[in-house]
Amino acid sequence: MFAVLPSIDNQIGEIAPGFRALSISVEAAPLTRPEYAAEALEEACRFISEQQPDWAVAHLAAWADVFQKFGAKPKRTPCSAEALRKRVLRDGTLPAIDPVVDLYNAISIRYAIPVGGENIAAYQGQPRLCVAEGNEQFDTVKDGVTTLETVDAGEVIWRDDLGVTCRRWNWRQGVRTRLDASATRMWFILESLPAMPLSAVQDAGDALIAGLEAMMPGAVCHQQWLGNTQA
Repeated sequence: MFAVLPSIDNQIGEIAPGFRALSISVEAAPLTRPEYAAEALEEACRFISEQQPDWAVAHLAAWADVFQKFGAKPKRTPCSAEALRKRVLRDGTLPAIDPVVDLYNAISIRYAIPVGGENIAAYQGQPRLCVAEGNEQFDTVKDGVTTLETVDAGEVIWRDDLGVTCRRWNWRQGVRTRLDASATRMWFILESLPAMPLSAVQDAGDALIAGLEAMMPGAVCHQQWLGNTQA
């Protein structure tokens, strides 16, 4: 089993006291049940339209407060879980993208938690959550063309040795490390604040692993806690 060893800069604790995350590394296996993801996504969309955990609203509100602390505008660039939730409440569903992406989006919607999925084989060095100096490069798509943009100083980013892999903490993922079902080595990060019970984060991680194993029998998953797991 390969090892993903994410690190969290000390400044993150000042911006988001109590931040913790569940890191899941996956040695993938052939995809045999892609329909599992479609069913999970449909169920998750129906779930938040009918009910949601009693802490969900508070957790998303806490993320909005954190985004404001590092200069982001949460109404314009919300955390990934809030963005997905708004789309579902507006449209009633989400379009299918890719079985693996659809699965982790389903987990994000159902548990009101930002979930990132990365093709870890495309990384140079290990993932790092840190505050940008303002000279880091991020690859994105504009008008159908891949382009590089420079991130803002003070912005919270995920990065590797080559550049930024996700802007504004978990708002937008880059192109280079984008994940799909063809990847052989996958990395997922489930990010939470103290408003969400640790047991619920673990439930979300267990649901993601169960889904991956159902879709890809033989996949090997390893999970690791990061940050403050005492809160």
